[in-house]
Amino acid sequence: MNSFRTEINCLPGKPIGLDNKILTAGSCFADQLGQWLASNKFTVSGNPFGTTYNPVSIHNLLLDALSETLDPNLFTERAGLWFHHAWHSQFVASSKDELATALQQTQKQVRAFLNELDILILTYGTAWVYELKSSGRLVANCHKVPGTQFNKRLLSVQEIVQSFSTLIQKLKALRPGLRIIFTVSPVRHIKDTFELNNVSKSVLRLACHELQQKDLAEYFPAYEIMMDDLRDYRFYERDMIHPSAEARDYISRKFSDRYFTADTLKLIHTLNEIQKALVHKPFQIASAAHQHFLKDTLRKLESVQHQLPVAAEIEQVRAQLIHHA
Repeated sequence: MNSFRTEINCLPGKPIGLDNKILTAGSCFADQLGQWLASNKFTVSGNPFGTTYNPVSIHNLLLDALSETLDPNLFTERAGLWFHHAWHSQFVASSKDELATALQQTQKQVRAFLNELDILILTYGTAWVYELKSSGRLVANCHKVPGTQFNKRLLSVQEIVQSFSTLIQKLKALRPGLRIIFTVSPVRHIKDTFELNNVSKSVLRLACHELQQKDLAEYFPAYEIMMDDLRDYRFYERDMIHPSAEARDYISRKFSDRYFTADTLKLIHTLNEIQKALVHKPFQIASAAHQHFLKDTLRKLESVQHQLPVAAEIEQVRAQLIHHA
């Protein structure tokens, strides 16, 4: 029988454990991956700087967090609100000082997390970058400042490699055993046109390959899974650009295939069953059937409480149990 698709098999690699501390950074895929890992009770800081697309800006945010410094020349004001060109627009304040305080607080939190970090997952979205004409400084976000104030250009593979080499040197000094996993975002940036999006993704992929060949990082093929394995618009949202929920679940399963042991997968499966049970809304909380259901759920939670942080879920179930005198 003919096969009508080409499946990418993610062979097992070095495992990621539930006790590992993980940080994701980069494009919206870093958000999704971070949220998924957190939902499965991994210790994760999910994209703490907000969505960032180009590699150099991602690296710079981490470097600035390590040194707890902010570029004072990248603050900008628009319509009475303050932003910073190195940071996502979710970081906004009514004054420059207020914004600086918020950014520095995030940096302190990230710096503390980096001190214990085991795995850093970087997701690159685009190699196209914008630089302020006034200073030549590269920005992560233009914050709707008129385009006439920026130059747009394509990063080179060598620029990305050099930028990452600076970052990894600092990180390894802090955490010698740190693992880095690269992904390239499967989201296409069609504002750059389809042709130039492909140029951009090619630069990102070459940079990841070069760093992988130097044994500085690993690579997880999220981009290839979306483009080659799930080669069908059924796996896209209605905008025909972002992966659908089904596609995200599929990519997550492939990530599991590569990085989770059989024991971790079994534990996650048990957790997912419990999570489904916890969203169940009964008509009668006091009914014998529901009380039995709660006791069964509590037993399952208690069976994994030494392996997973489920104290909140245990309290949630106990609060619904009716204790007869």
